[in-house]
Amino acid sequence: MIIWKNIANFVNMKSDITFLPERRQRDLQELVGLLREEVKDVVMIILFGSYATGNYVEYDERHDFGENTVYLSDFDLLVVTEKRLGVRESVVQTRVKNRFFQNKTTEYYTRPRIINESISKLNDSLSCGRYFYVEIISKGIMLYDTRKYALETPRKLDYAEIKEMASEYFDAKFPKGRRFVRYANVALGDRELADCAFLLHQAVENLIKCIPMVYTLYKPKEHDLEALIDSCRMHTMEIAQVFPCKTSDEKRIFSLLQSAYIEARYNEKFTISIEDIKVILTRIDVLEKVVERVCRERLAYYESQIRK
Repeated sequence: MIIWKNIANFVNMKSDITFLPERRQRDLQELVGLLREEVKDVVMIILFGSYATGNYVEYDERHDFGENTVYLSDFDLLVVTEKRLGVRESVVQTRVKNRFFQNKTTEYYTRPRIINESISKLNDSLSCGRYFYVEIISKGIMLYDTRKYALETPRKLDYAEIKEMASEYFDAKFPKGRRFVRYANVALGDRELADCAFLLHQAVENLIKCIPMVYTLYKPKEHDLEALIDSCRMHTMEIAQVFPCKTSDEKRIFSLLQSAYIEARYNEKFTISIEDIKVILTRIDVLEKVVERVCRERLAYYESQIRK
């Protein structure tokens, strides 16, 4: 058994993970070690989400919306640093994930999902009652703590405040996603296909981000569409069906959309066909409908809690 010796400095925060299977304890120990090697000013590492609450799924094969899908919970880790990683966050995520999977032989293995905040931003968010961070602190498990800093006592938001913030996020983000679709159609009409691909990526990114913002009041920083889709699975499995990657052609088109964030702007050799763009536009039309329905259902839930 692995016993974690670093005790949380927050009065109600847990630090024990011995309720998890031993192999998962070893995985988490490995991830803590990798993160400490990759991030020199890390002050805390906090496990949150389903593995912290015990509601995790190690492997679940489902037949949803006419297709077989495999679902596994992630290791959700908040890495608290003295200064925010900024653009380095995606680099750290990639390096840690690649090193973690070096000796893993199975195709389906629990993946680490890492987010970063500075200690000052985390404490500001707790003081303001930001739901996402309050949930992490109240339900998460401290895996590593230098004890150099103390966490602020969170202020609990009521449902009226949660709904107000979630509505503001949705009313800003969802129309922005739709605007990018309009801009992409203008670029398509001008036969500026690389510009069109980049704008389509931005449309998808902004639309997908609506879901975690409405559900958790947290705006993901990543631009990786696959990671963003994965982060929505805990709220709706339907989002994973919008861009199916079952066939080689589906994988190719999604890869083009993924790479457009960088390649369409900086690689003069980046190419995409009008036919591929039309397929992506069709999928975005489905995405808009899914995102709007899922988010409005959540806002309606907040309203129902206010009326109780």
